[in-house]
Amino acid sequence: MKAIRIHEFGELNVLKYEDIPESQPGPGEIRIKVIAAGVNPVDWKIRSGYMELPLPMTVGSDVAGVVDVAGQGVKSFQPGDEVFGKVSPGQGGYAEYTVVNSAQIAQKPKSIGFIESAAIPTAGLAAWQSLFDIAGLERGQTVLIHGAAGGVGSFAVQFAKWKGAYVIGTASSTNAEFLKSIGCDEVIDYKNQQFEYIVGNLDVVLDTIGGDTLERSWGVLKPGGFLVTTVASIPDGTPQKHGVRAERLMTQADGKELAQIAAIIDEQKIKPIVTTVLPLADAQKAHEMSESGHTRGKIVLRVAEDPK
Repeated sequence: MKAIRIHEFGELNVLKYEDIPESQPGPGEIRIKVIAAGVNPVDWKIRSGYMELPLPMTVGSDVAGVVDVAGQGVKSFQPGDEVFGKVSPGQGGYAEYTVVNSAQIAQKPKSIGFIESAAIPTAGLAAWQSLFDIAGLERGQTVLIHGAAGGVGSFAVQFAKWKGAYVIGTASSTNAEFLKSIGCDEVIDYKNQQFEYIVGNLDVVLDTIGGDTLERSWGVLKPGGFLVTTVASIPDGTPQKHGVRAERLMTQADGKELAQIAAIIDEQKIKPIVTTVLPLADAQKAHEMSESGHTRGKIVLRVAEDPK
């Protein structure tokens, strides 16, 4: 089968489009014929060597496709089921087939295709777990989402609005109308405005930027408020100094939460935002775009044609 592999960590040119043997599912696992693979910042961070994983390895963490083979003991999925999910690092989503623990997978949303479904797992779970599992966002609260037009941010805006929160997003002015269309009540132009002079007394801040943006965010929370960052470590003592709580997200693969997200999508309460679709062989271009940090929504690799 064809896959995108790396044999060493490094720049874009270490991504190789090559043939590898098909793997077989073990007990509790399923093999998926991949139709589409989502692209996430964690993919190029792994490629660059931020995480030391065994080499060679197949890149990619998000897939949507059709169950090909169900391993021993798997009762929740059958061959032919249309599914989506987040695979563990090294399992490889950028491939024609991938093997994954069935607990990490869910039936894909019925109302959307494989391309859109592949855009959901990592970014959707990151937004869901940040807002609800960690920060406990509730109806009527106010949340500030940094990088609101990005992959995680665009899901977080929609989830927060679905929950009934008041949603403020930071983004460039070119994304203002887009963000309002998906649920932002206010949009702050980070290039020309300083959010800390505009908002305050917030219940939750979701940081997908880090650096100076994170540093300036402590003061906009109310006492006891919650800051969640997807990209940075929490400095020792800083939350206590400001009288707030904070946690760094480590996104967990969770088929049950993906099933909840799929149900909300099928109720047409939210939608994945896919702005770029490339063939699997163009993984280098996809990583280059993702590394720029200025993409709207998600990039997806088309691995195979939709069987329908």
